Amino acid sequence: MQIKKSIVEQEVDSSFAYTLLRNDLLPELLGQEEETILYWAGKHLAKKYPLSSIEEICDFFQKARWGTLSVVKEKPNTIVFELAPPDPSPRHFKLEAGFLAEQFALMKERVTEAFEQVKRKRVIFTVESNEQ
Repeated sequence: MQIKKSIVEQEVDSSFAYTLLRNDLLPELLGQEEETILYWAGKHLAKKYPLSSIEEICDFFQKARWGTLSVVKEKPNTIVFELAPPDPSPRHFKLEAGFLAEQFALMKERVTEAFEQVKRKRVIFTVESNEQ
C-alpha cells in the first residue's frame, strides 16, 4: 500500500529540488553569464505572467516558492521589497530581480531596473523606474 507524503515531506522535497537546480545545476550550465541570463529570464517570466498589483506579485512569489515578499518602503519612482527566501544560500537573486523589474516596467509603462542586496537570511530588492 502506498502512503501519501505529508505536507512537510512535500515541502522538503520541493525545497531540495529548488536548491539542487539553483545552486548546483544552473551555475554549471550558465557559467560566467549566469547572473545576466537569470536577470533576463526573470524579465521573460514577468512578460509571460503579467501581474497588475503589488499583492499579486507577492502572491506569485509564494506560489513560485521564491519566498515571502513584502513591501518595506514605497515612493513614486522607487519601491523597496524584502524577501524571506526558502533557501537563503544562493549567491544572488537575479531571477527575482529581473522579474520585479519587468513587472513594474509593464505596470508603470516606464524603464525599470531592480537591484538586490543579500542580508543574512533576507534579500532587499530596490526597484527603480525612470521619471516620465
